Amino acid sequence: MKEKELQTKTKYACNRWFTFAILVLGAGTIFKLSSLKDAFYIPMQQYMGLSHTQIGMALSTYGIVQTVGLIFSIYLSDRFSKKYMISFSLIGVGLVGIYLSTFPTYTGFLVAFAILAIFGEVTYWPVLLKAVRLTATEKEQGRIFGFLEAGRGVVDTIVAFSALSVFYFMNESAEGLKAAILLFSAVVIIAGIISFFTVPHDEVRDVNETGEKIGKNLAAFQGMLRAIKMKEIWVVAFTIFSVYCVYCGLTYFIPFLNEVYAMPATLVGAYGIINQYGLKMVGGPVGGFLADKVTKSTAKYIRAAFIVAAVAMTVIVFLPHESMSIYLGMSLTLGFGAIIFTMRAVFFAPMDEIKVPIEISGAAMSIGSLVGYFPSTFAYTLYGSMLDKSPGLPGYKMVFITMIGFSIVGFLISSYLVHVIKRKQAQ
Repeated sequence: MKEKELQTKTKYACNRWFTFAILVLGAGTIFKLSSLKDAFYIPMQQYMGLSHTQIGMALSTYGIVQTVGLIFSIYLSDRFSKKYMISFSLIGVGLVGIYLSTFPTYTGFLVAFAILAIFGEVTYWPVLLKAVRLTATEKEQGRIFGFLEAGRGVVDTIVAFSALSVFYFMNESAEGLKAAILLFSAVVIIAGIISFFTVPHDEVRDVNETGEKIGKNLAAFQGMLRAIKMKEIWVVAFTIFSVYCVYCGLTYFIPFLNEVYAMPATLVGAYGIINQYGLKMVGGPVGGFLADKVTKSTAKYIRAAFIVAAVAMTVIVFLPHESMSIYLGMSLTLGFGAIIFTMRAVFFAPMDEIKVPIEISGAAMSIGSLVGYFPSTFAYTLYGSMLDKSPGLPGYKMVFITMIGFSIVGFLISSYLVHVIKRKQAQ
């Protein structure tokens, strides 16, 4: 009997981790086309005939559609099975990629980015977070979200460098750019097809809280209202918001090191790779481990990390940067970035600690995404305007002090979140 139970548990664990691996594959590939500029900014200008303004407008279009679409996602993410939502979104992104490989007109380019936002941010991302939550127990939430972030970093790196290699071996030509875009498209379509056959269904409810049969549409609508009325979800959402405000500031470490420390171009590239991929791969597992094993609560870990971040950035502000070694400057900024990446990796995990009902997980993740990622609509403009008004080190100090302010706000919100969780556990 014990042997049979052990076999059942082993089979369940294998299936669970296999499903998680497929989810990571999709999560690491779906955003490569919408972030095409990261690796191919100059080729996009050369061969697609796009200006800085046009590329910026496409990204703004993406952000606007994302923000508006996430409002509708609060309803959609629990209305349909995650199997269909995830696979449909991945394949949809791939088909848009094939269209982009034809180098469409500027209008077509804008429409493509709007559709990418719908598939990637509205119908996919909240549902993915819901699916990841369901693959782990309550005590594993920090680690599972940490592994998701690390896995995305690994897949990101492999796929990005594969596309760059294709572009390079095709003489960095227009055909090489088309081939790279088609590679991104093929990988994400394959991930979608695999997801369709491997990601399990989740039950789409057609009853209300009392068990009365009311139909799937009404059940999803009522679930959306339940999620909106659950104040604990909003506390988690604003905790994510605070982390993301600080995270947006990491972008300005590269120009800071370049202008204040005169960092050479080769080091800029190396620093960018470490900052974008290395910290994601390391920060995810570390944040998950600390949250699950040390603080035994993701909310408590985020609260503690906000304190560490505020203190660390205060030290950075008062250091004599003009006389310091560039390698020390790089180490300090990467160290601070590592703290933020450990928080970013697990900031959706408290959804389990506040006991969000399984049937409204998608709606909860949509609210978290809507509020949590909202800083991307204003933070970069805020930080950039500070640097334009006060060029050089004074401007960067203003940015860093603002990041300290957001860390303090985040500490206060996460402290309240810990209080809410304790009260809920007591009940």
